[in-house]
Amino acid sequence: MFYWQRTKYPAGSRGAKNAPDTVIVVVPTYNEAENVEALVRDVLEQDPRIEVLVVDDNSPDGTGKLADQLAVATSRVHVLHRASKEGLGAAYRAGLARALELGADAVVQMDCDFSHPPSTVPVLLEAMADHDVAIGSRYVNGITVVNWPIERILISYFGNWYAKKITGLDISATTGGFRCVRRSMLEMMGFDRIRSIGYAFQIELNFRFQHYGAKAKEIEFFFVDRKLGESKLSLRIAKWTGRL
Repeated sequence: MFYWQRTKYPAGSRGAKNAPDTVIVVVPTYNEAENVEALVRDVLEQDPRIEVLVVDDNSPDGTGKLADQLAVATSRVHVLHRASKEGLGAAYRAGLARALELGADAVVQMDCDFSHPPSTVPVLLEAMADHDVAIGSRYVNGITVVNWPIERILISYFGNWYAKKITGLDISATTGGFRCVRRSMLEMMGFDRIRSIGYAFQIELNFRFQHYGAKAKEIEFFFVDRKLGESKLSLRIAKWTGRL
């Protein structure tokens, strides 16, 4: 059973005994040289417990090298270099596994293009005092998306509605990739066995949370479309996941 509490504001106390001590933010990258340094620095400023793991798929624009420079500058940054671009699902499987190896009590997933605002990370962490999963959602109270054309909003909204009907998920944003997960839940639900590619990985991840009885909360945030760099979303991925 999936215990959802949908809210606009955080609950609980950051000082609660169940709050995670070490938080690793996993950021998959491919050609994000224009964003990676600013994003990593902004995330680290949010909370002293936070470390960042950049998972780079051999970006030809030098994103991996920039991430390495950040890792040299501070021990709070880690880099996982992958040989090639194999899809979001593969990058996240590798990143989640590495985050657990690094000793994470909780893992945050977020994009590198600032569509997931770093300022919302502390809100997700606040919820972890008494939840297994905290998910950032752009559909909790209406639609909180900025700079998207109406046709993209409609495809995304009804794509999520369709995915909910097919999977039975009680969640407003089935394909969203902005979340914080407790270590114990990741170990229990077997994320390494997920073979979905692209944004279908996010749907299956949420499905497994539900299957394993995660206590979870959806938290509203404003999704702002990227200003720098190019979107990695292809029409084929959007067709199957409703992410477009």
